[in-house]
Amino acid sequence: MSPSRRLATLPCGRRSKWVVLALWLVLLVVAGPLAGKLTDAEDNQASSWLPGNAESTQVLTEQRAFQPVDTAQAVVVYERPGGITPADKVEAARDAAAFASTPHVLGQVVGPVESADGQALQTIVPIDIGTGGWQDLRPAVDSLRDTAAADSLGMTTHVTGPAGIGADQAEAFAGIDSTLLAATVSVVIILLLLTYRSPVLWVLPLFSAAGALVVSQAVIYLLAEHSGLTVNAQSAGILIVLVLGAGTDYALLLTARYREELRRHEDRHEAMAFALHRAGPAILASSATVVASMLCLLIAEMNSTSGLGPVCAIGVVVALAAMTTLLPALLVIVGRWVFWPVKPAFGTPEPTRTGRWAHVGAWIGQRPRKVWIGTSLALAACCVGLVSLNVTGLSTAGTFTGKPDSVVGQEVLEQHFPAGTGAPLTVISTAAEAEAVRAATLATAGVASASMPRAHEGEALFQATLADPPDSPAAEKTVDRVRDAVHAVPGADAKVGGSTAVILDAGRAATADNRTIIPLVLGVVLVILALLLRALTAPLVLVATVVLSYAAALGISAFFFEHVFHFEGVDHAFPLFVFVFLVALGIDYNIFLMTRVREESAHRGTRAGAVAGLAATGGVITSAGLILASTFAVLGTLPVVGFAEIGFAVALGVLLDTLVVRSVLVTAVTMDLDRHMWWPSKLARQVPPPKEELARQL
Repeated sequence: MSPSRRLATLPCGRRSKWVVLALWLVLLVVAGPLAGKLTDAEDNQASSWLPGNAESTQVLTEQRAFQPVDTAQAVVVYERPGGITPADKVEAARDAAAFASTPHVLGQVVGPVESADGQALQTIVPIDIGTGGWQDLRPAVDSLRDTAAADSLGMTTHVTGPAGIGADQAEAFAGIDSTLLAATVSVVIILLLLTYRSPVLWVLPLFSAAGALVVSQAVIYLLAEHSGLTVNAQSAGILIVLVLGAGTDYALLLTARYREELRRHEDRHEAMAFALHRAGPAILASSATVVASMLCLLIAEMNSTSGLGPVCAIGVVVALAAMTTLLPALLVIVGRWVFWPVKPAFGTPEPTRTGRWAHVGAWIGQRPRKVWIGTSLALAACCVGLVSLNVTGLSTAGTFTGKPDSVVGQEVLEQHFPAGTGAPLTVISTAAEAEAVRAATLATAGVASASMPRAHEGEALFQATLADPPDSPAAEKTVDRVRDAVHAVPGADAKVGGSTAVILDAGRAATADNRTIIPLVLGVVLVILALLLRALTAPLVLVATVVLSYAAALGISAFFFEHVFHFEGVDHAFPLFVFVFLVALGIDYNIFLMTRVREESAHRGTRAGAVAGLAATGGVITSAGLILASTFAVLGTLPVVGFAEIGFAVALGVLLDTLVVRSVLVTAVTMDLDRHMWWPSKLARQVPPPKEELARQL
């Protein structure tokens, strides 16, 4: 028996299956409490999202010398369109005094300050961010809102500024893990019931996937606490979707092959050993592709992107372990009855050989070249929408699917005060040149005002208010002008940070990541496919189809974002995230299909092998695609535009990949290229069967 065959028998041996189950149960008991602590280990401070070497990030670090505790400004806005009254001013002053004693408020409360048009007041309140990031903003901002709204004498009140926006972002992400988990599990249960048409079989894949999620969360928690791994709300949320989606995919592939082998082997232990031996390489290769693609994110400049890579890679590795050990053990332990009411009896014919996908394969085989050219042209037409994809980033208002109080407050603030109020630039320089740096800043177009510098141990800090909204392109251009001006001051060593600078630096870092990581992922995927299929033609064709599928998905998504959902644009990192998930997961289906086609081609010839491979895997690939697409679509339930866009685009791309690209385009190209698909392996030199025999097999 070969080493791989012996390894495949471990999870399904007559005694070893119980050992595997016992080990997993112990692991789950230990991991459960640790997994529950992952949310507490999340780092949602600005530094966990920003590019590590950016100028704005350096300012965030250096300004701690002037104020050891990180703060964010909340701007309380009062508005009375008919004009602020003396009583309004008294009430706002009373509120300001109350703000100073609010928990988490740190430093001097400034205001109330009346607007030039006499219709609004503003009070600036510095809030201690603490170590919990935006989560620590929520209690203080909620308290400010309650205080301002009470006895407001008919004025409308809002809390905005970086603190107000951060608190609303925290509210949007509140309960993200439980929301995503509940929605994803519900979707998986429904689709597994429809796929298996069994009232009990779905429990085993779901239990195994849930176990993988718990263990992966525990591992990530330990690494975050003791090894410095950065986890934030974004990576923790995507982890849930990825582990449950990818884990269920692997479960579907293995279960389908196991059901097939049960018709050939009377002993279920032997059937599972054969299923693992045959399906194991495809599952291993597909998970290796996802892991390698995710680890490519480690070179990203954006901390939020580089931190996502190892988090997702760990989740996929644990999912692979669960689906190749725990799930086989469970399936063998419960026996054939778990497939009830359609149990695969020994000696019965395999229904997939004459099923729907067998007929699709035979239809494609009659005209493969016309099919793949027509399909490619249709997908290319979908790519036209790319010209309208707005990758310039999202404004503060554009990040929410709704309109929270901070966004309304920002609009009111911009109507009555300089637009950059509440989100000033922060400039740090040497103390000796501070006045020259301030003068250079004030002389820059787009700067409304600047505070006096504060000196500390040879350095100085001051803030500059912008004339334009802090999240506008005009404000970003002002940041560049200010940087050029202050960098030119000799000996100042000046740096410019603040909210607008953060937006600018994050956008540029994300754009650079897109240019670097996308080609790297394609190269990694190409190498893995070449090693797996032992060919060069097939990997090149498969990668080309994945890129076409990705571009088509983005083109269609751009149309929906603009004309249906009315989103203002997409985040700078959107193309990279969608690419990594679509390519890594889309290659899964390539691997599932083409490993089976290669296996069949060795006995039947490539054209007949493509039909047999599609017949055997078409149903499971379609089911896996529907489940994975549905799990990513769950991201659209969150009130955050970035998540909704990623969820929609990935779900759409997965559906295109499974229903069109994998099942039709790849099959047609394989048939058209025939044995040349496997060049330069031995299969490329295999003599095709006679036309009469080929027609009979098709």
